[in-house]
Amino acid sequence: MPEGDSRPWYRDPRLVIARRDVASLSREKTIVLALLIQLFVAGFSSFLVVGLTSLYDPSSVSTGEVEMAVTGDARDELLRAASEHEGANAVVYRNPDAAILAFQEGRVDAVLNGRYTDSNAGDGNRIAVTARIPEGSVRSTLIVVEVRRVLNTLERQERTRRIGSLDRLPVPLPPEAAASPYFGFTYTVLIPLLLFLPAFISGSVAVDTITEEIERGTLELLRVAPVSLLDIVDGKALGMVVLAPAQSLLWVALLSLNGIRVANVVPLLVFITAASALVVTIGVVLGVGMRKRRPAQLLYSVLTLVVFGAAVALPEHPATTVAKLAVDSPTLVTYAHVAGAVGLAVFGYAVARRYVARVDAAAL
Repeated sequence: MPEGDSRPWYRDPRLVIARRDVASLSREKTIVLALLIQLFVAGFSSFLVVGLTSLYDPSSVSTGEVEMAVTGDARDELLRAASEHEGANAVVYRNPDAAILAFQEGRVDAVLNGRYTDSNAGDGNRIAVTARIPEGSVRSTLIVVEVRRVLNTLERQERTRRIGSLDRLPVPLPPEAAASPYFGFTYTVLIPLLLFLPAFISGSVAVDTITEEIERGTLELLRVAPVSLLDIVDGKALGMVVLAPAQSLLWVALLSLNGIRVANVVPLLVFITAASALVVTIGVVLGVGMRKRRPAQLLYSVLTLVVFGAAVALPEHPATTVAKLAVDSPTLVTYAHVAGAVGLAVFGYAVARRYVARVDAAAL
């Protein structure tokens, strides 16, 4: 605000521009649709998570009873492995051709042909298993899941049976823990998705708001206010940066209502605000620099994907940071990432402001 200006703080032109841009989002059908989709996912997450988890981890759902024809020299070993699973009903076929015929006629769902790699059975022999499974249906996926369970059990049984032939004892496996796939999906996929999407949308909207002002010629009208180009960019960036944590807070509240507890809400919001500031900074610079909506949006999409993908080189991926905070198991590295994101966002926007300050507004 210029020196000596007696206007109250809420009449600051940057805040006025921010409020105007946020209010105008209700007229953007694409943005409204994206918000409604996120709202639906967050509001009905306890129901959706069951179906979504089945896509994320098909083995988390019950496959029903799968009829398997086991044949070959190692059919006894396959039969023992299948007996450990309620969903696998194994039937022995001594003739492999009869097993394939039963599969073709639909009397069995899969054929497992186990054979020794050498002519004689023994502890030193390897077992090769050929699986025949139908293709092209959802049922096929469930059959694959059950067959994989049987083969994993066969491998474990054979390793245990042949442990006496080893020169050295293998490293003992850690005890199995009862972990729900729904828990893993919720905190490693669903919550990071809901929290990061608003940030990416904010950056995209920042590109649109600036390029549309330039293409329609309304930027010149704003400058008559009088408002500098830097004030305009500050106002637009402020509205978009604040929008992301506001949405994230709403999603967290809806998740809590659905029985999904999210811990460390304040650090999460700080981290999402920093991420939003980073992508909005990218959007602002591209909008001012390129001045055309389509190329600016395309480059924004590519850059955000590159930046988010390059984050795998960090000690902890941003999605992992969100998951650890949400599940209440943060480490020093997690908090360091939050602090680093804040510092990077402040530095990045300071550099962006210097760039905008040097742009000739009359040439836009």
